Amino acid sequence: MSGPAMNRVVADFRCDATGDKTLRLKDLRGQNVVLYFYPKDSTPGCTQEGLDFKELHTKFRRQKTVILGVSRDSIASHEKFKAKQGFPFDLLSDPDEKLCRQFDVIHEKSLYGKKFMGVVRSTFLIDKDGKLREEWRKVKVKGHAEEVLDRVRMLNAG
Repeated sequence: MSGPAMNRVVADFRCDATGDKTLRLKDLRGQNVVLYFYPKDSTPGCTQEGLDFKELHTKFRRQKTVILGVSRDSIASHEKFKAKQGFPFDLLSDPDEKLCRQFDVIHEKSLYGKKFMGVVRSTFLIDKDGKLREEWRKVKVKGHAEEVLDRVRMLNAG
């Protein structure tokens, strides 16, 4: 599987989200969507990535862009993580990895010599018409949220 095709409409999905919501991609049409996948709630890199998106949240909103974080963690874990960090955006729970597989972000990883299947930090920019316009895979956290915001601005400028 290779994930959604660039400049093509992304297949609709439905996912449980924080705030006792169920989100569907098609319900977000008319706005850009930044969908960022991260390995685990409350870990240093994932916390920093979320905080970086939080810091730029108002600027993303001005660009008519919704930010959504996705991991395999439970809604209960997401609610604690979101509350502790004060994230102004929703987190999507994907415990069955359906959304992760749709975007092809589950890959073999290695930690301390042990191999396992895990989420590769990745971000996708979907435009107001539901088309995939940009993807970042194997993301390095530092400077990433700013890079995504710059790309959103370019997309909106035409």
